[in-house]
Amino acid sequence: MTNYHTNITRILSFTLVSFVTFAQSPVQPKLGNQGVQIIKSQGFEFKDLNKNGKLDQYEDWRLPNETRVKDLISQMTLEEKIGFMLISTTRMEGDYAFQQDAPKVEIKSGFNEEDLVQNINMFSKKPLPVPVMSAVGTTKAVTQYNLRHFILRANTNAKNMAEWSNNLQRLCESSRLGIPAIVASNPRNHITVDASVGLSVGTTIFSKWPGELGLAAMRDLELTREFADIARQEWAAVGLRKGYMYMADLATEPRWQRVEGTFGENADLAASMIREITLGFQKNKLGIGSIALTIKHFPGGGPQVDGQDPHFVWGQDQHYPGNMFEYHLKPFQAAIDAGTSAIMPYYAKPINTKYEAVAFAYNKAIINDLLRVKMGFKGIINSDTGPIEMMPWGVENLSVLERYQKAIDCGVDLFSGTGDPTLLLETIKKGMVAESRINQSIERLLTEKFELGLFENPYVDVSYAEKIVGNSEFQKRGDLAFRKSIVLLRNDAKLLPIKKGTKVYLESLYNNSKTNTPVSASLSNELGIEFVKDKKDADLVVLTVTPNAGGLFSSTGAEIKLQLSDNKIDVAYINEVTSSKPTVVVINYSNPWVINEIDTKNLKTVLATFGTSSDALLDVLTGKYNPTGKMPFTTPKSRQAVLDNQSDVPGYLKPAGYALFKFNEGLEYSLENEK
Repeated sequence: MTNYHTNITRILSFTLVSFVTFAQSPVQPKLGNQGVQIIKSQGFEFKDLNKNGKLDQYEDWRLPNETRVKDLISQMTLEEKIGFMLISTTRMEGDYAFQQDAPKVEIKSGFNEEDLVQNINMFSKKPLPVPVMSAVGTTKAVTQYNLRHFILRANTNAKNMAEWSNNLQRLCESSRLGIPAIVASNPRNHITVDASVGLSVGTTIFSKWPGELGLAAMRDLELTREFADIARQEWAAVGLRKGYMYMADLATEPRWQRVEGTFGENADLAASMIREITLGFQKNKLGIGSIALTIKHFPGGGPQVDGQDPHFVWGQDQHYPGNMFEYHLKPFQAAIDAGTSAIMPYYAKPINTKYEAVAFAYNKAIINDLLRVKMGFKGIINSDTGPIEMMPWGVENLSVLERYQKAIDCGVDLFSGTGDPTLLLETIKKGMVAESRINQSIERLLTEKFELGLFENPYVDVSYAEKIVGNSEFQKRGDLAFRKSIVLLRNDAKLLPIKKGTKVYLESLYNNSKTNTPVSASLSNELGIEFVKDKKDADLVVLTVTPNAGGLFSSTGAEIKLQLSDNKIDVAYINEVTSSKPTVVVINYSNPWVINEIDTKNLKTVLATFGTSSDALLDVLTGKYNPTGKMPFTTPKSRQAVLDNQSDVPGYLKPAGYALFKFNEGLEYSLENEK
């Protein structure tokens, strides 16, 4: 009887094991290899990355990532581990990221060479000066310094990027352990005023969408997710697999020079946007085809003293006069809950708080106690570019080795800003940081690569990249977003939508210049409006106003002023036009500009844009598209209101008398106007 039961048990156990094995039968992934041998085992294929002729655990895609990571760490030298903790700007042929006379990317449009789209959105003609960034040659970085994390800032075509990516991965595959590289980038899909290096790549061959403020102005979370998914496909096609984005910071200080990269002032809206962006780029779980995001700048870079940015010594302080520190954490919690792969702390140091007055990358109570323990973040802590060598606010008295020690002790896993691992390696060799702590960072960094599928296939199809990047179907969705991002703020004179047959003079004001913008005859006929070349012949004038603060890296520490006249706009001319002709004023907001210099009695028709296209604007002006956008932030009434504001408090919670245009404000055309 006992043998009977034993045999039955064995049969049932065998059947169960067989069923589970069948149900979990692995599926052979596509392997991309351009040099290493393929190992065949049990009917499957694997890459012999370390060239030893046998299947190691880290090469076996059937095993859990945790097992693969531990095996690979056990095979890495200390030098390989230290190189793995650096992410450096790298260069490529056709890379104009740092070149003052860079050729422009061609922009297709319905207008002529003096296109309105340039004048409205100030496509950056020249990159602005930046602090010194370490950019190491790619081959040297891989073969001598053991780097496997790179930032690509090149603005070139899809073919160049895809071929360069494949060359990089081929080089990495030929190394001792064959560890693939991961290439990061700043945003590439947005129309932006400030395209300085480190903020945005600016206008590219990728599909074009509104700036981040414009995406928030849409109030369309579904289209936001679709944007991120489209951008994900474009990025992955050229080999970009890591995003240095997006900003979960809140635009609570109107003078801050990075407001343009935020999703506005409201923490709940920003949290919703960050969630959709994260899920769109990374998918529900980081995997093949995902773009791993680095959400920034923890714990929120908005509340800068006087709006000055901590890239500079005069902007190193961050404060919370309204006691709203917790409010700024909401978008970051949304990113964590959505599974963001990495988070980046900012350079600033908190003042007048319970926290140590040192930069956030050195702040253990912020990074470990708050971000990791309280908020539950388990991913990669990626420093911003240069906190060790260039912006060590609050720890200037420490040596470089001591700075590395303190930052690693706080929880930093990946250091941006240098391609030379010598000093970090010295820190470890001197026993200032235990190798076991380094292994924790390597584990997080390797896990990201395994989850992305880079160990199996880091290569891209160049012809596919050329086909998919910026394709017309993707751009149609971006074109819809442009229209949805435009906000109608005033229509008191009922000038909009423009009636058919109206003679319109279209002029843009930017950089202390005024440019009449001709429109093609075919477009004029399509819209049913006559565009004239002299405003004296016009029934209606449309002024598109693009204030220009000069960009983040033109800062001198002087007072940041938001009045139009301080941002290269001829206000006297605007008042002259609005007093003599019915006028529509279209203002591109990259900050909450103060527009009280314009005579209010003549300022009856106002629209807000946040990086849009000429066609989208004309569709809204003519009623072809009924505006639906809502303001992503509050604009102040006066310079004094700005000076009196509390930097951590969103505009909609500021005292009465602060606001001119309120958060969430936005009109639509009435049925009566549409007739």
